[in-house]
Amino acid sequence: MELLDIMRNRRSIRKYTEEDIPEESLTKVLQAGLLAESGKAIRPWEFIVVRDRAMLDELSGCREGGVAMLKEAKCAIVVIGDADKQDVWVEDCSVAMTNMHLMADHLGLGSCWIQGRLRKADADTTAEEYVRARLGFPENYKLQAILSLGMPAAKPAAYELDKLPMEKVHYEKF
Repeated sequence: MELLDIMRNRRSIRKYTEEDIPEESLTKVLQAGLLAESGKAIRPWEFIVVRDRAMLDELSGCREGGVAMLKEAKCAIVVIGDADKQDVWVEDCSVAMTNMHLMADHLGLGSCWIQGRLRKADADTTAEEYVRARLGFPENYKLQAILSLGMPAAKPAAYELDKLPMEKVHYEKF
């Protein structure tokens, strides 16, 4: 399968079956994240793999909306970045998330990017504070996102190349 086909087929999957994720598939998803490009090859990210059912349920409260899929997911990969190590940790962690998202789809897994940075768990608590309190990562590490993983219960149709908004592409000037 060509890379463009993988990108076309990748969709956010929020409903999962009871089937377990093969261990070798999870390893490949993590390897894809670790292979991500990084400014000056600093690699400021760390990945916290969560498979414990009770913790996945607990993490589903990390944001106001948009995280219910964690209650059905078999696994989540919490992506954090060391803000002391790299000023572009957000970008670096985003590249790692994208790599993992694409690899998951390529392997037949369902995945969904759950934004954590700049999100609230409730009126008084940020998503980062909520997740840090449960997973214990140091203060210099910042939450970027969580990737939910599971075997897809359904798969939306792939994007069609002829329906891409090419008017958003500009040459030489805006």
